[in-house]
Amino acid sequence: MKAGLVSLVGRPNAGKSTLLNRFVGQKLAIVSDKPQTTRHRITGVLNVEGGQLVFLDTPGIHKPMHRMNRRMVDAALDTLREVDVIVLVVDATSRPGTGDEFVLGLLERAHGPVVLALNKADLIHKPRLLPLIEHYAKAFAFRAIVPISARTGDGVAALQQEILAVLPEGEPLYPDDYLTDQTQRHLTAELIREQVLAETHDELPYTTAVVIDQFEEPSGGKGITRIFASILVDQDSQKAIVIGKGGEKIKKIGTAARQELERMLDGKVYLDLHVKVRTDWRDDERMLDELGLGRK
Repeated sequence: MKAGLVSLVGRPNAGKSTLLNRFVGQKLAIVSDKPQTTRHRITGVLNVEGGQLVFLDTPGIHKPMHRMNRRMVDAALDTLREVDVIVLVVDATSRPGTGDEFVLGLLERAHGPVVLALNKADLIHKPRLLPLIEHYAKAFAFRAIVPISARTGDGVAALQQEILAVLPEGEPLYPDDYLTDQTQRHLTAELIREQVLAETHDELPYTTAVVIDQFEEPSGGKGITRIFASILVDQDSQKAIVIGKGGEKIKKIGTAARQELERMLDGKVYLDLHVKVRTDWRDDERMLDELGLGRK
């Protein structure tokens, strides 16, 4: 039996969250084309024949500009010293640059084996893959380099086998029925934030957060789950963007989020959203604690 912790690290938008969801077969991490979508360290457990892989999806490694970002990056870097295997996820469609060099330099502090996942390989011509593999093979002593597509699933099984091959022997870290450390309230907040990102496009991806004010489950497990949530923004102008003309945008966000929540909770949901201005919330330690940013 093999078991261990596997950290998914890399730059923003490399596809780490999509890969986590693909591995566990369920949506644990929200996905967006906006950088820095993942703000928390998310645990997802995969049980396979002969082993248990405990994945840690981490925020993208970037230059932090606020306390929030510093906490995000620290959450990713901490895993380099804590896990048994590191999977560096790289966007194969992007030319390697200084940001990639910085991440490779950080891997020098890693104690365990490192596997490279060249993600989005389905979006580039195959002749471009070989030079990319050669580049990374020279840059770092990876245990294996695997081209994958987290979106389609191509190559993910091969990546899983490479990870399992270098996991240490040991008993499972979690029971068979354990899936994630994410609470229902946290998943709810993230699903709402995912719809905010989808509807506001490039207008305010970094400056929003979602706080669950009330989460009322139906008595006896049947009925309507009532959720009251606040969408936080930095400025009054951003509040207007989220609400939209005549409240049109906030209605779209609420409808899409409610549908996602009903799928997750397998029942009817009443969702009440409000937009609140919290200036400089990204540098507010108390607010960051309330949002769970930086907690392990």
